[in-house]
Amino acid sequence: MSMSTNQVINVIAESSSTRTEWTLVSGDEIVEQAFTTGMNPFFQTRREISHSIRLELPEVFFKRRWNHIYYYGAGCSSVEKNAIVEASLVAQFKTPVTVMSDLLGAARGLLVHDAGLACILGTGSNSCFYDGKEIVKNVRPLGFILGDEGSGSALGRLFLGDVLKDLAPKQLSEEFFDTYKVTPEDIMDSVYSNAAANRNLRAYAFFLSEHLDEDYVRMLVRNEFKRFFTRNISQYDYVNYPVSFVGTVATTFSELLLEVANEFGAQVKKIVRNSMPGLVTYHSTNNSDKPLTRRERERLKLQNKS
Repeated sequence: MSMSTNQVINVIAESSSTRTEWTLVSGDEIVEQAFTTGMNPFFQTRREISHSIRLELPEVFFKRRWNHIYYYGAGCSSVEKNAIVEASLVAQFKTPVTVMSDLLGAARGLLVHDAGLACILGTGSNSCFYDGKEIVKNVRPLGFILGDEGSGSALGRLFLGDVLKDLAPKQLSEEFFDTYKVTPEDIMDSVYSNAAANRNLRAYAFFLSEHLDEDYVRMLVRNEFKRFFTRNISQYDYVNYPVSFVGTVATTFSELLLEVANEFGAQVKKIVRNSMPGLVTYHSTNNSDKPLTRRERERLKLQNKS
């Protein structure tokens, strides 16, 4: 699709700690799409984020000034952290920017304008009650050390702990070491000497998805999903509102996730890999995002003069 200079085009970006999805959008139509590595202001500086954007995004994303950039990102949970990402985006795009949390992106992507519970189960985990516009309640996720129940990093942490303590089935442990060609020392180093330890833990977690026929694996995943429901979902009114999930862990282990949700009496509305389709719908139907018509601009000028 060709882009005219008069065409209203926004950029919607959704970033986890692992991957960032970028979309040029005209109304409800996707003009261009690209993927770069994940960005998180808790682990990256403004310069590192700018470097990632400039080097990894295709040149088409820098062809002109866009109308607005809506960025939903991991780690964007405070004014200070949001300012780091905003400064990086403004420097690269020279375009007005709104930086929001990945949780709000998940809620709007999953539920658009409906009320309900929105949950992220990916590298990390998070949850909220969304009223159709904004997040009105959020149980703190606490990160992969203190929280992130049900996430890839949590599953990886549990599994690696069992492997290194010789608690996992012997055959499974042997296959794990043969597959990844790592030593116990390599694993310890990847966790304790690496700023991206949560990503490393998540990577190892997907070994479990290939062994769901093992009772040990099914029990480990089910128990961790129960922890997510007990420590997070149970604090919301999940009986009267549907629960929706987004993320690679949610889709990869959807069968077990649905089993646990059923045990808790929760109604699951949706399980999807990413939020972008819903975000495109949200911004194309959100009146506050739409550009003013000429008549509306003239009316606004008159109001300001009076």
